Amino acid sequence: MQKSPTNRKQTFLGGAAVLAMSTAIVKVIGAIYKIPLNRLLGTSGFGYFNTAYDIYAVLLMVSTTGLPVAMSRMISEARALGRTRQIRQIYRVSLLVFLVIGLVGAGGMAILCNQLAALMSQKESWFAILCLSPAVLFICLVSADRGYFQGQSNMVPTSVSQILEAVCKLGLGLAAAWLFKKKTGSMIYAAGGAILGVTVGTLAAMVYTTARRRRAMTELDAEDCLDPTVYTGRDTAKELLRIAVPITLGAAGMQFIIAIDAAVYMARLKGAAGFASETADDMKGVYNFCQTLFNMPCAFITPITVSAIPAITEQLTRRSSRGARMVAESGIRVMSLIAMPCAAGLIVLAEPILRLLGGYTGEKLALAVRLMRLLASCIVLNSLVLVVTAILQAHGFVHLPVLNLAVGGIVKVIVNFVLVGNPKINIVGAPIGTLSCYILVAALDVFAMKRVLRRPPRVFANLCKAGAAALLMGAVAFAVDFLLVRIGVGSAVLRTGGGILAAVVVYAVAVLLLKTITYEDCKLLPKGEKIAKLLRIS
Repeated sequence: MQKSPTNRKQTFLGGAAVLAMSTAIVKVIGAIYKIPLNRLLGTSGFGYFNTAYDIYAVLLMVSTTGLPVAMSRMISEARALGRTRQIRQIYRVSLLVFLVIGLVGAGGMAILCNQLAALMSQKESWFAILCLSPAVLFICLVSADRGYFQGQSNMVPTSVSQILEAVCKLGLGLAAAWLFKKKTGSMIYAAGGAILGVTVGTLAAMVYTTARRRRAMTELDAEDCLDPTVYTGRDTAKELLRIAVPITLGAAGMQFIIAIDAAVYMARLKGAAGFASETADDMKGVYNFCQTLFNMPCAFITPITVSAIPAITEQLTRRSSRGARMVAESGIRVMSLIAMPCAAGLIVLAEPILRLLGGYTGEKLALAVRLMRLLASCIVLNSLVLVVTAILQAHGFVHLPVLNLAVGGIVKVIVNFVLVGNPKINIVGAPIGTLSCYILVAALDVFAMKRVLRRPPRVFANLCKAGAAALLMGAVAFAVDFLLVRIGVGSAVLRTGGGILAAVVVYAVAVLLLKTITYEDCKLLPKGEKIAKLLRIS
């Protein structure tokens, strides 16, 4: 079956690299967007904006977790078998499901905007909720197209559409917020204008992905159909939901546990621990900032999981368990190359980084450093959970990661309840609970993978070299920071920059010397053999 230009797929790591680049661009745009937006809207207006976005995020989770993964798996399998007609059927059924979710979600947000605003205890956010409601429909249609392309290991449309969303949010959102504020003088309408940028961004992404998908469908029809098998719409829908529902419920369940967890540790701080409301709020603010830094490295693991699922599914469909294992092990190695140095860097350079980015001093800085080091210890475990979950999902075991995560979430809440209530431990108990959660979930996932897969990928062996390189990097970064302090350099910028620069150089050299990247990894990259030859990897 010939590959057409629009349906042309990338290699596994090539696709992951494309998504990682778009993630980095979107993160930078997001950071640039929020600073002027906060100043433009003020505390109240920014609150209205976030309230609307919190409601949207729940519906976004439904449309971007389980269903695209299910589409990706099913289309990858049909593609490997040469069932081009079945690919069309999968897309047609998926689009109908997405359309129903989008219409219900968008209609519900629009019609019930006042009631939702009251439910969130912020009645003034009704206009922002109303302005954001069409985005639910648009993002559902975009997700259907993204699932279609991801199933064929073509990550370019997903990446471009994500950047389009972010650019529109930045330009049009800020412009609309300024215009609405100038014309009405009301933060209610200014927040609606700002959130309108998100809606227009999803519309632009929908127009782009629809155009790409229509062209791809035309080229798909021109390809040779090696197997004319087409399952009924009913059977296709049952398989789609069989895969998607557990994944979506797992994501929703974890969000629910996180919400309960936040309520528990705040109640324990103000109750059993005996802290005043203002002090507890300050502690929570410091912890939330550290969580933001913790989440940043993990965002770059998601591209690996998105690329891994169709790549592994294709190998399994071709009955190549060796190929599936090779892709899985490559995913684990690449994950470790990203997660290990991020964890080591945040542990070693926590103090200057938090002084620079958080502006903390004194007791708040000391607290932030303790929280950050504990959360940084979770980065590798969280990243491992994400990759192993993708491997299990690609093999069809969609329920196991959900159950394991539920067990870990319950343990997290219990640990937080016990530790945060102790005045001597207080908010520090929250990241300890997170660490306990990920240790347990990672262990359960790896155990489950070894138990249910015929040829499970090696985990520890593929983490060792990156771990050794990260330890060496961390030691050098610590030494550089220590020397800078000893010679009287107090600038957080210089300490952070000097430590990171030394760390990057040492880590790059260590990765090459330890041969952390294998020849098999290079083969999964575009022009991989040339890259392997250049780096002298054999």
